[in-house]
Formats: sequence, C-alpha cells, structure tokens
Amino acid sequence: MNIVMLEPIGVAGKVLDHLTAFLTEKGHKFIPYFERNDDVDVLKSRVKDADVLIIANMPLKGEVIRAAENLKFISVAFTGIDHIDLEVCKEKNIIIKNAAGYSTNSVAEVAIGLMIDVMRNIVPLDKLTREGGTKAGYSQRELFGKTLGIVGTGAIGIKTAEIASAFGMNIIAYSKTKKSEVINKGIKYVELNELLENSDIVSLHVPFTAETKQLINGKNIAKMKPSAVLINTARGGVVDNEALAKALSEGKIAGAGVDVFDMEPPIPEDYPLLKAPNAVFTPHIAFAAEEAILRRADIVFDNIRDYLK
Repeated sequence: MNIVMLEPIGVAGKVLDHLTAFLTEKGHKFIPYFERNDDVDVLKSRVKDADVLIIANMPLKGEVIRAAENLKFISVAFTGIDHIDLEVCKEKNIIIKNAAGYSTNSVAEVAIGLMIDVMRNIVPLDKLTREGGTKAGYSQRELFGKTLGIVGTGAIGIKTAEIASAFGMNIIAYSKTKKSEVINKGIKYVELNELLENSDIVSLHVPFTAETKQLINGKNIAKMKPSAVLINTARGGVVDNEALAKALSEGKIAGAGVDVFDMEPPIPEDYPLLKAPNAVFTPHIAFAAEEAILRRADIVFDNIRDYLK
C-alpha cells in the first residue's frame, strides 16, 4: 500500500523513521511531504495513488478525496475531523480515525493559562513593565472562589475542571451528555443559560458541529456577567467572534482568552476581534506541546497499524 503523509505532523528524522519502520518492513511505501501545500491541483497529484492518507488540520476537500481513487483510510493527526469532506468519505466508504486524547493535558493547561493571563492582566503588564510602567489602571483578580462554567465535558473539559478545582474554583458544567464521572467529582450539570448567567469564567470544550456552530453568539454572550471572561480553546466556529469583539469593546463582558479562530492563523490585521480590549490571543497552540505532538504521532501510526491488521 501507498501511505502518503500529506503535510508535516511535527516529527521527522529518526523519530519518523522509527514510527514508520513497520510499514517498510511489511513492504508498504511511505511517502512524506514536509511542506504543506493547499493548492488543490498539487494535492490531487500527491494523493493520486494513495491507499492511506495522513493529515493534521489541513482542509481536505471532496475533489481532492475523489482524486485518490485507491483511498481507503485517513489517519488524522488531530482531534477534530470537521476539516474533512465527510460526505465524500461516506460516499467512497473511506474510514477516518482521529488522534483522540493526545492533547488533553496540553489544551487544558492552556485554557487555565489563558484564564490566569486575562484575570491578572499578565500580557499588557509585561509590555508596561518593559516600558517602565506600573500596574496602575489594571485589575488583579484571583481564580480562587470563582465559578467556572465548563461547556462540554469530554476529556479536555474534564481535565480543565480537575485543574481548576485545584485552584479552588467552583465548577458547573453544560453538556448534552451527562457523565457519572463528572457528577462523582461534585460538578453540577446545569442548562446553558444558567451556566452563562452564573459563571465568572466560561471555558469552551465542545467539537465544531452543525449544533455547536456559533453556540456562543451575541444573544448568549449578553447573558454573561459584565465581570465574566470567555475562554475558547475548542474550535473557532463555536463562537461568533464579531459578536465577541463587540461585547468586549462595549464592556459587556470583562475579557477573553482565545486560541482558536474561524480560520487558521495568520489572522488578518483587520480581523475585528484582534482590536478588542482585554483579550489575550494565541495562534492555535493549545494542542502543540512537544509531548503532545509525540503522543499524536504515536497514535497516528498506531491507527494505521490497526487498520492494516
């Protein structure tokens, strides 16, 4: 079989050689591309003879998938699969397997880090300190004793709640599926409206689906406390970022920490959210801890090994 790695997945050299040794030993051909190329014609050429594809967060359009006439399996070095044309995969009976669980710790840590950054104004105060300034005019608020609303109680949502509990936060949660594991931790499930109204910090941990698209829109942001902070390390499309920018600019909520946008960075300079006050932005890095990238690569090739068996 031809296994084509269509974009870099964060490992190369001896690490990649070690991970792919089982393929060459079994007579399979491994074809890696170490530079991402989003040109459709280039991608069609690269996938033409592929039986198995490896991608990370590169959008995989239906026309590219159709060009891969032999394609049977896609191993995704990512948690979400909404960047793949799933309808075409169903049409062609192509199996997709994601790298579930690889970034649970790293994303949860960034979610907590963004909370601290926003609540303690670390980013603007770093700049002021370098310019000879002081803390004058900037608030300092603790996480301790605050109510954290977790939207989505998958593995990352649960891990974020566990870390937040160690900070002395009170946790409430909203999810379509209620888990006994969460309830046994003393976390109370509430409806989304109640969570938004009562949380000091709202942290998003849901996948991007038709149901969650702009789940946090202008109407729902308006339900949050004026002192509340929104954290998004989930998927950019879960939030109406124009509405968020407006709410921040008008002081309707106190701050935001955002790692994901409705596009992959680089973000255009005229993107409204970038001009909003009291916000900390990172360029989609929550998943990208070195340890997580190594775990991800292991999962990607384990999934291929399982498929070949």
